[in-house]
Amino acid sequence: FSSTEDVSFLLKTFWSLPTSTSKSFCLRLDLLMENSASGSFLRNRRLESFLETKSGPNARENQKIPSKQVITRQRPNKTDAFVDDDGWIPTLISCVRIVTCFLAMMVTTFIWAIIMLMLLPWPSQRVRQGNIYGHVTGRLLMWILGNPLKIEGTEFSNERAIYICNHASPIDIFLIMWLTPTGTVGIAKKEIIWYPLFGQLYVLANHLRIDRSDPRTAIKSMKKAVQAVKKHGLSLIIFPEGTRSKNGRLLPFKKGFVHLAIESGLPIVPIILTGTHLPWRKGSLHVRPAPISVKYLPPIKTDSWTADNINDYIKMVHDIYVENLPEAQKPISTDDTKNSSRS
Repeated sequence: FSSTEDVSFLLKTFWSLPTSTSKSFCLRLDLLMENSASGSFLRNRRLESFLETKSGPNARENQKIPSKQVITRQRPNKTDAFVDDDGWIPTLISCVRIVTCFLAMMVTTFIWAIIMLMLLPWPSQRVRQGNIYGHVTGRLLMWILGNPLKIEGTEFSNERAIYICNHASPIDIFLIMWLTPTGTVGIAKKEIIWYPLFGQLYVLANHLRIDRSDPRTAIKSMKKAVQAVKKHGLSLIIFPEGTRSKNGRLLPFKKGFVHLAIESGLPIVPIILTGTHLPWRKGSLHVRPAPISVKYLPPIKTDSWTADNINDYIKMVHDIYVENLPEAQKPISTDDTKNSSRS
């Protein structure tokens, strides 16, 4: 060998040979080293030790694995996502569940309609029976639909308060029916009376309706609600957005819930509904097995609120929802709350 580069080339060639070939190669190399001027140099390299390392049982452990071959795979968490399958079998199952929900609601509505008619002279008792109807029917319907459900903050679910929640799906109605405490009166648009079964019992249960097309009538309905709350020691449940979101994103809040809070002095308990827009999308009869979560937040005291800062209160509560909702349900524009002052 004439130079160190030759030795380096020889070692690289040696490492690329199979084990059996490298052994014979080493024997021939020993003979060459006897007659070579560089023999002493190569002996000092101790090729035998390299040979033992290459042919030993732990040889593969000493070889570096290319980074491209190191792949870490994690199993997906089934609770974090769901498979959106629009095949005919899931669609058929969904239709069966919806029909079953309708039949179950027919039975419970018929039973409680008789009870409501017997309690016509006692409005406050009809409110409480309407809540019991909601607890039974809402829980039954959610069980039939079978969506995974997670509920947090239940220690705040029995307060005498104004309960508010975001609205993106018919499932929101079922959840509110089930989870609001006994002694809670609802406020909804006047058209709710035309909803099959549920709308008629809503009126019988002495819950309140407002005409959103006439501001004066709406204000009178709000005052009537406050009077009923104070007189009978009731709570309120209202959707502050005033309508249902088409895509699940939070809409601007109306002023109604703030007026109710100022007039009644009741605290506000925000209810965060997450994921309800995924199982039952607007205009669809296919209910998907998407997970849903309900979270009660601590009550917001309103006894010091004044009519001069209504827009500030709306923004504060709206921001609380924005902070607690996932990215897919947050409003696209951060200035949406400014639009809420229009109504």
